[in-house]
Amino acid sequence: MKKFFRYTLYAALALAALMAIGAGFVSVRGIPKYTPQKLAVTVEVTQPRIDRGLKLAGMLCRNCHFSQTTNKLTGRNLAEVGTQFGVVNSLNITKDPEKGIGKWTDGDLIYFLRTGVRPDGQYVPPYMPKLPNISDEDLLSIIAFLRSDHPWVDANPTELPPTQPSFLTKMLCQFAFKPFNYPTKPIANPDTTNTMEWGRYITLYQLECYACHSKDFKTNNYLEPEKSEGFFAGGNMMLGLDGKAFPSRNLTPDETTGIGNWTEEQFIKAVKFGLRDGKPALRYPMLPYSQLTDSEAKAILTYLKTVPKINHAVPEI
Repeated sequence: MKKFFRYTLYAALALAALMAIGAGFVSVRGIPKYTPQKLAVTVEVTQPRIDRGLKLAGMLCRNCHFSQTTNKLTGRNLAEVGTQFGVVNSLNITKDPEKGIGKWTDGDLIYFLRTGVRPDGQYVPPYMPKLPNISDEDLLSIIAFLRSDHPWVDANPTELPPTQPSFLTKMLCQFAFKPFNYPTKPIANPDTTNTMEWGRYITLYQLECYACHSKDFKTNNYLEPEKSEGFFAGGNMMLGLDGKAFPSRNLTPDETTGIGNWTEEQFIKAVKFGLRDGKPALRYPMLPYSQLTDSEAKAILTYLKTVPKINHAVPEI
């Protein structure tokens, strides 16, 4: 019996030592690096692309990268990410050659936005959304905007302290979070004459609404969104600007807990302006997408009505 306890103690000590070694490895190694693919691409910067890119950047990039101090996309502290992931500061994405992305090639930008791997090989965790499914033309339009003379992207040398990822973030990047594969086939624009397919594209691949409105960021399927757990049923815990957590809303067409009874007018007011009849305005991080046309907002609703109903009551806070 004494031998049994002695061997058990030795095994426990060995396991503890291995765990300590593993924790030390994760802590020291940090977030892995990968070898980025060098893409020989030069984006033709045209005014229609710049205009389209401004619209997309206003919805996809501005919230996290816009500084109220510089009035440019010089980055900011993302306190709403939550301390469990560390201290996260977004990147300066102005045309500054040293502190921004002025030296990045068009191919560097395309590869990074698709996969999450920077030109230096550094992988950026999911707090930086990737665009693995957005159309090629929409992606080229974003890059055309970043190369434009718009005031948001004028070169500015503002530099924030480097992001300090937590141990949890480092561990997840070792074992769970990985770069997306670069697409092997062209990704076409959606057929805008097919309202449902158009809405599906905007909802899943352009704005990625499911990411916040499904069960949990950790169980989302970013390559095949409809396989995400609790798809559009809400309940994903979000952080407001005041640091308080609250669940995302159920957007399935369930009549009692979702948006099954919403009219087009109500939906457009909520999505474009953050307004609800007789209720407080929608709160951060749900931003009003005023850049959307009414037709785009209607297309989103048309698609959401095809999503499987899930009866999941989410408290409004």
